[in-house]
Amino acid sequence: MDLTQLVEAQGSLTFLGSIGGLAFALLGAGLAAVLPGIGSAKGTGIAGEAGTGLLCQDPSKFGKVMILQVIPGTQGLYGLVVWFFAIFSMGLLGGELPQMTVAQGMQYFAACLPMALGGLFSAIAQGRVAAGSINILAKKPDDWSKGMVLCITVEFYAILSLLASMLMIINIS
Repeated sequence: MDLTQLVEAQGSLTFLGSIGGLAFALLGAGLAAVLPGIGSAKGTGIAGEAGTGLLCQDPSKFGKVMILQVIPGTQGLYGLVVWFFAIFSMGLLGGELPQMTVAQGMQYFAACLPMALGGLFSAIAQGRVAAGSINILAKKPDDWSKGMVLCITVEFYAILSLLASMLMIINIS
């Protein structure tokens, strides 16, 4: 290794040390916002497809169908809450880029993962449950609240993901 290669290697290490922590933290926060959003879009789409089938036959059930379709969208909101809380905790809203070690950046990344993955998968699962609940509404309209309870069961795990990420972000020093 000659002197030029050594200087370039040292420069890249300095770059990783100076911006790498923030990059990891922003990646984690971004994933916490984007993945639950993708899951919510998929979940509400699944429920919406089932809802349109029912509404073609009985438009009077629109209100109940809409409630069941909207439920998988909450994970996208939870993801935005974690994203906002993470960037606030990082100090990004102060107008300057914070200095952050790679270790701190990885802490933010890891703290955002529960919401990112939990939000993605629970929103899709909740969309499927909501679609099934729309089938209950179609066949036994008086029992549609049972479908709501099933949707709320899946929501519980999205809330646990939110709680896990928030508690981990709070404890980053």
